[in-house]
Amino acid sequence: MKIVVMGGSGLIGKQLVANLRELRHEVVAASPSLGGINSVTGEGLTEALSGAQVVVDVTNSPSFEDIAVLEFFETSTRNLLAAEAAAGVGHHVALSVVGSDGLLESGYFRAKMAQEALIKSSKVPYTLVHSTQFFEYAGNIANVATDWETVRLPSAFVQPISSQDLAAAIVDFVVGAPKYGIVEVAGPERMRMDEFIGRFLSANQDNRQVIVDDNGHYFGARLNELSLVPDDRNARITSTRYEDWLGRSLALGHS
Repeated sequence: MKIVVMGGSGLIGKQLVANLRELRHEVVAASPSLGGINSVTGEGLTEALSGAQVVVDVTNSPSFEDIAVLEFFETSTRNLLAAEAAAGVGHHVALSVVGSDGLLESGYFRAKMAQEALIKSSKVPYTLVHSTQFFEYAGNIANVATDWETVRLPSAFVQPISSQDLAAAIVDFVVGAPKYGIVEVAGPERMRMDEFIGRFLSANQDNRQVIVDDNGHYFGARLNELSLVPDDRNARITSTRYEDWLGRSLALGHS
């Protein structure tokens, strides 16, 4: 079937496109940098979605500033859903974050919830994939929380996942029937946020000191212990362990 991957040039998008093409699907890797398909301006959407059965949205905002990120997700999602309805697309799959509905102090998470509300109110059948934090984003999380040589993090639990495992899981949801709801995907190990980031810094010989600060915020939101972890009774739990990913990433020079 024909599948359009919005955000096809990103971390998840590239892997998802490759996985779907291995299964012999007709895949359009869509992004402004890949042939000028732009969900914010609407450029190229009509042509890209013609004949498509599924659209997967793994785009992300170039800015996390409150107004900009809200405008990105609302404009992009409205344009996509309108183009999908016109093209007769039968399934909209969107990537979001575990726990978003409890993190509304953050402009980013408010924007993600606005995106989800638009999807739920649309007539296009949908599946919302909520993921935990990617292993690959540990460095970004550390940088946002850095004050001089100190990384201040809450002690909340996380259950991080490799992007490769997430992309593989999304394939199953893409080729399956719409869920008309949320599915959660997480890695196999639950750990504290400070351990997650501290192990990454240590593996990369980064001398920044991680300090637990329960008054600290995560991208503008205060956390409780379980804000970022899934309901393991229903979540899809993947297999790659953090230590194994760190070892492979360091060996390949990718961390």
